[in-house]
Amino acid sequence: MNAPERELTVESIAAGGDGVARAEGLVVFVPRTAPGDVASVRVSSRGRFARGELRSLLRASPERVEPPCPHYTRDRCGGCQLQHMSYDAQRAAKASIVRDALVRIGRRDAAPPEVRPSPLQWRYRRKLTLAMRRAQGRWIAGLHPYDDPVRVFALGDCPITDERVVATWRDVLAAAEQLPRARELRGAVRWMGDGASFTLEGGDQWRFARQFFDAVPALRELWWVPDDGRRRRVAARDGDAARAAGASFVQVNEGVAAALAEYVASKVAAHAPATVVDAYAGSGAIAQMVAAGGARVTAIELDPDAAALCAERLGSAGRVIADAVENALPAALPADVVILNPPRAGVHERVTGALAGGGAVRTAIVYVSCNPATLARDIQRLPGYRVASLLSFDMFPQTAHVETVCELLPEVA
Repeated sequence: MNAPERELTVESIAAGGDGVARAEGLVVFVPRTAPGDVASVRVSSRGRFARGELRSLLRASPERVEPPCPHYTRDRCGGCQLQHMSYDAQRAAKASIVRDALVRIGRRDAAPPEVRPSPLQWRYRRKLTLAMRRAQGRWIAGLHPYDDPVRVFALGDCPITDERVVATWRDVLAAAEQLPRARELRGAVRWMGDGASFTLEGGDQWRFARQFFDAVPALRELWWVPDDGRRRRVAARDGDAARAAGASFVQVNEGVAAALAEYVASKVAAHAPATVVDAYAGSGAIAQMVAAGGARVTAIELDPDAAALCAERLGSAGRVIADAVENALPAALPADVVILNPPRAGVHERVTGALAGGGAVRTAIVYVSCNPATLARDIQRLPGYRVASLLSFDMFPQTAHVETVCELLPEVA
């Protein structure tokens, strides 16, 4: 039995990028809609919420634009969520997402923050991760439709991704017969500035790894995470082990990442700290900037390759602890300023527990978040701090993701 169709008006954009409408007391989430759309929607009820499928537009929002990527409409690509909205409307939606999370989850009054634009709205991604499947005797690499997490469609191009990354992926597929024998694999091409790094996940034997590496001339490093989960670097154009961070995390949007790092460093410097803890420090770009301002930095980073590069950058201006933040942070406190830059899952409750202790942070916490919901949850766990400033950066145009810097100051007793 088909779900009923209803005429709905879309009011806003939810955290995942779906439009939000209301029908008979239900909140309805409708992918690929924009605020102001009046649409015929097939609604499937699920408790207090409902999912909607856009059937036809009755009146298009003035914020709508034609998506330039054919995969977005033809294949219902789940990599982007907001290509059908103007860029100003995307940024406004992200500001509302951040503010809504802080109010609903964080229980803090907040105005929608400024969302600073990306210098590039297209071709900004320096990394592209694709699912790989064998189809009719050959490998395809692609993404999943937003409404089908199992199916993979073959990707022809990705207009938010650097053309050098896309070209490297084409070379990877041309050499795919040298890949491990498997039904499914996963690969990531990351542009490193003077070449690419490729990380392959899956398979238990890779007999022809060197032949594969030689067949893809843009590759500088080749990494493999076999079925046993142990990551290894299997080939490189040079033997410089100090640069072996090719499989470690870096921001995909170089221009916005640089602006964000400068902003975070300026926020820290404004407090004139003598001691700073940089938690989830990565390869140390921000730690290095903070140390250059005269602070003594303790950087904490779990990834051993990134931690090694961070130590090289810091030199005698600080120290690096290669451990999980929840393990290392208590002994690194107190500090004047603590920088938090966790993954999407946010910080472990042991981290907020350590920071909540009296005197743990003398001046400020500067929290860099890629997930407004976990940012808000972690702020809610820190009742002794107030939100002093909030600024977002559009690290991921055409998607619903947003990067936010939140400055927290201890409440005066």
